[in-house]
Amino acid sequence: MKLALRSGLRWKVSLAIAAVGALVAVALSLVVHNAARVSMLNSARDVMDSRVQIAQRFYESSGGKLMLRAKLDDPALPKPLREAADLGQRATYLQDSGSGAPEVWASVPLRNGKILSIHNRFDDRFDILDDLDRALIIGSVSVVLGGTALGILIGGQLSRRLRKASVAARRLAEGDPDVRVRDAIGGRVRDETDDLARAVDGMAEALRSRLEAERRVTADIAHELRTPVTGLLTAAELLPPGRPTELVRDRAQAMRTLVEDVLEVARLDGFAERAEMQDIELGEFVLRRVRAFLPEARVRVLREAYVSTDPRRLERILGNLLANAAKYGKAPVEVTVEGRVVRVRDHGPGFPEELLREGPSRFRTGSEDRAGQGHGLGLTIAAGQARVLGARLTFRNADPTGPGGGGAIAVLWLPESSPTDTGTFPIIQVPD
Repeated sequence: MKLALRSGLRWKVSLAIAAVGALVAVALSLVVHNAARVSMLNSARDVMDSRVQIAQRFYESSGGKLMLRAKLDDPALPKPLREAADLGQRATYLQDSGSGAPEVWASVPLRNGKILSIHNRFDDRFDILDDLDRALIIGSVSVVLGGTALGILIGGQLSRRLRKASVAARRLAEGDPDVRVRDAIGGRVRDETDDLARAVDGMAEALRSRLEAERRVTADIAHELRTPVTGLLTAAELLPPGRPTELVRDRAQAMRTLVEDVLEVARLDGFAERAEMQDIELGEFVLRRVRAFLPEARVRVLREAYVSTDPRRLERILGNLLANAAKYGKAPVEVTVEGRVVRVRDHGPGFPEELLREGPSRFRTGSEDRAGQGHGLGLTIAAGQARVLGARLTFRNADPTGPGGGGAIAVLWLPESSPTDTGTFPIIQVPD
């Protein structure tokens, strides 16, 4: 099983700045530490070299007396200094014992063949180096913490702007025609998020214009067809009885139904519809309507609820769902009312994958089982009417291995409150 970790942009930016700050601080601390150590060691070598020269002059001028804790032929004298003395050279040497400050030696060969040497640790100077290291550590930690805080500040500002843009884009996708991503993010900062917002606003405006043009063309065509189709249906009523007359009437009626459905979809797409709310007893309402639409369907009221809704639009939704189940599914068709939730289930092949993935779409029936049948407007109208009611209509397929086998399930979630006068709708919290 793969575990996907999701972290916010704020923390990613802050961690990136903190990591860069830590690397820079560590690198600079190492450079400063090494430079200071080398400088101190060189200074200590110079001091010991000066001391050994003073001790040499005093030894030679005083007739063999020693000063500055100098020693002659010290048995602990390091080998490199002995080799340098054999060559007649004055030298210094660092002897690092691994703990504390290194031992600094200085030696000089004397005329009598002996070697004069001095050594010291200079602990006080290396205490200063320890203080420097502590200061560097504190400075490095401060840089990391400051970088983290700066990253949180910058990342938080960018994250807030992107979240505002995301919320605005989601509202735009849900059909709010007045939202603008650029206005939603606001602020005086001008960065790439402004370019993204302008691009999304431009794309949304272009898409809105195209959809509005499409809706108008569809509505105009449907309006133009309504009159001749009505005339055709009236003329068909005047034909003499017989099978050809029945076929003409049936096709004329189907064309009239299609024209009315197209007009209804155009009205719903224009977001101009408003619900006329009434308080109804949902279980009793659904029971009566199902008996009228599809008497053979099974109706169960698990829990009754009173809802404020538009009965005409709710009836339209139920009629389309039942018609879809009867036409494309298999018996038995089951309708369940549980509080404010209405489920319509058939036992057919189920909804096509395109519908489950993208939702209902006009003039598309989807699967091979439904090829050549219907015009794909029934569920589109049902979803549009549910939106007007402030409800949500979801679609899924039942598990074929579960109780009752497979089939298509349409679920209508009615809201607890009515749509507002401005045409906005409450958010429906859908259980997982």
